[in-house]
Amino acid sequence: MLHLSTIRLLRFPFSFFLMPVFWFALSMHDQFDAGKAILLFFILHLLVYPSSNGYNSYMDRDTDSIGGIEKPPEPLKELFIVSVAMDLLAIILALQLSGITAILLSVYIIFSRLYSYRGVRLKQYPVTGYLTVVFNQGTLVFALIYLGVSAEASAIPVLPMIAAALLIGGFYPITQIYQHDSDKKDGVNTISMLLGIKGTFIFCAIVYSGAFSLLFFYFKITNQLNLFFILQAFFLPVILYFINWAIQVWKDPLKAGFHQTMKMNWVASACSNAGFITLLILKYLG
Repeated sequence: MLHLSTIRLLRFPFSFFLMPVFWFALSMHDQFDAGKAILLFFILHLLVYPSSNGYNSYMDRDTDSIGGIEKPPEPLKELFIVSVAMDLLAIILALQLSGITAILLSVYIIFSRLYSYRGVRLKQYPVTGYLTVVFNQGTLVFALIYLGVSAEASAIPVLPMIAAALLIGGFYPITQIYQHDSDKKDGVNTISMLLGIKGTFIFCAIVYSGAFSLLFFYFKITNQLNLFFILQAFFLPVILYFINWAIQVWKDPLKAGFHQTMKMNWVASACSNAGFITLLILKYLG
């Protein structure tokens, strides 16, 4: 029986925040295998993402708030062992999909470990750490999903893959905005710390705008602008919350706290998931 601290630090609910890329990749697919999609969903959201959370917590040993947990417990050696076991199981299962899927998944795991591992710790470098997350959770995961669920050989759509990276890039710095003090104590200099609180909001708005501009161009050249505008309807609550929160933070920087950030995470993830699932349904029912 696993200790409660280990289960909490795996942070299974946090996978919900990373789920939009999965639905986005499926919605861009012309033909995918439903069985493969279900297996890959399990591999990513119930094995790989939680194991990355656990490994990160084991390395960081946070005492302040982290994503999804306001007061994290002390990590045990068990957490490290469980995270490694989950990674090995994930790779074995990925081999059932294809060799390339297992390879890409292994690359994801390696980079996520280099991001946290004390001997390398890519997260301590603001630009390198940021680009690692954007590549890993955006570009690489999109490609992994698209290829992993394919019913037959197919080329990865480049523009949506770049858009996935930009969506992650426009979201990730906001998740760091309440951790400046704790990161500084740990010797970590994040992209959000480099930009400052107000700069983080401005940067994220610019990157998000780039992502939606690219999506507009993609849907336009593929004669699917109706899908783009449907997607925007789902993102409207995210934009409104973001603007309202930014206004509050401009008046009082203390508003950039844990609870406000978590609310932003839930709003953005819920709307993104709903939007991309809707695109997927419309595409396959149309």
